[in-house]
Amino acid sequence: MSDFYQSGIVTTLHQLGKPSLDRLEAELGRFAKARPIALVLPALYSEFEGPAMPGIVQELAKVKYLREIILVLDKGSQQDFQRVRSFMAPIAADVKIIHNDGKRIGEIYETLARNGLHVGERGKGRSAWLAYGYVLARGQSAVIALHDCDIVTYSRELLARLCYPVANPNLDYVFCKGYYSRVSSKLNGRVTRLLVTPLVRSLLQIIGPNGFLCFLDSFRYPLAGEFCMITDLARVNRIPWDWGLEVGSLAEVYRNYSPRRVCQVDIAANYEHKHQILSSDDAAKGLMKMTVDICKSMFRTLASEGVVFSDGLFKTLLVAYLRQAEDTIMKYEADAAINGLAFDRNEEAKAVEAFTRAIGMASQTFMDNPLTTPLIPNWNRVSSAIPDIFAMLQQAVDEDNK
Repeated sequence: MSDFYQSGIVTTLHQLGKPSLDRLEAELGRFAKARPIALVLPALYSEFEGPAMPGIVQELAKVKYLREIILVLDKGSQQDFQRVRSFMAPIAADVKIIHNDGKRIGEIYETLARNGLHVGERGKGRSAWLAYGYVLARGQSAVIALHDCDIVTYSRELLARLCYPVANPNLDYVFCKGYYSRVSSKLNGRVTRLLVTPLVRSLLQIIGPNGFLCFLDSFRYPLAGEFCMITDLARVNRIPWDWGLEVGSLAEVYRNYSPRRVCQVDIAANYEHKHQILSSDDAAKGLMKMTVDICKSMFRTLASEGVVFSDGLFKTLLVAYLRQAEDTIMKYEADAAINGLAFDRNEEAKAVEAFTRAIGMASQTFMDNPLTTPLIPNWNRVSSAIPDIFAMLQQAVDEDNK
């Protein structure tokens, strides 16, 4: 059982007692009549060959309140696309699959490029953005939920708890972020534990009170890939296409809405998915690339809020972060000890050393070009540049799904 303590400027919705899944789903069924819900699933074809997707589909087949499910299939052939259509057949909701490697979607990307709209490289950010566009094109849903497709411990309760705060018209939230424990026989979630939180608190220590940093520090798991939002957010938000997706998305939510209309919800007692390698010697992959992208996104957001960065500030930040992170290791060592979890202090310290180097790389990249952080244009701009883009996108997806 979680605690009921509220901290920070974002409302926290805990899992208290023994909530009834039947009650949640019955209420969501009523809410969905006025606020139809779309579920977006960004997926690689390889995830259909792993252990997670069979369980996810089995659970989604029991969900009755979804209006539509939009699955974006990446790195899949035409044969793979047809296999995925058959794989998703047990689900009762209206399922549409966007074939990212298909000819029709390729033509959509070419149209965007011809009009000077750079939508980034393939990845979760671009897939999610394209799915939002299709939901907007159909105009059938008022709420969009998204979760990853590699969740080994998935249950439909996760989805119900994620959707409830935004779907419930009495609560008036426009955005809800999921959070959960990342615990197995040890503590996982190194990038959140050892990078994001110490970095945010180091920046607060150096530059003083800052609204965005306080907002970010209010989230228990800011890098969680699960969230729910009203469709208007999908229309106005710009999002990064790289690993800065989660932080960049929160930055856009902060920019466009009051924190009073944002919440986070405990969606799972435990959460297990694939783990990234640290890759401490190669900043082009693994957690090192993730770290560099996250830091660039954070620095760009702060600069847009008026924070002035300099070589001196970044040098101070490296020292302050290292101290914060070292203190954080001590806290988690004690947490692991009282719970009987394995804890490798040397591995934790090596991660912090790697993250420190990554912060330095991100700092240099930002100083060389502050606008280097990639952001996909929002759908308002895209539809202004290409007035019939929604009709084109809907036709392409619908033709693929005939």
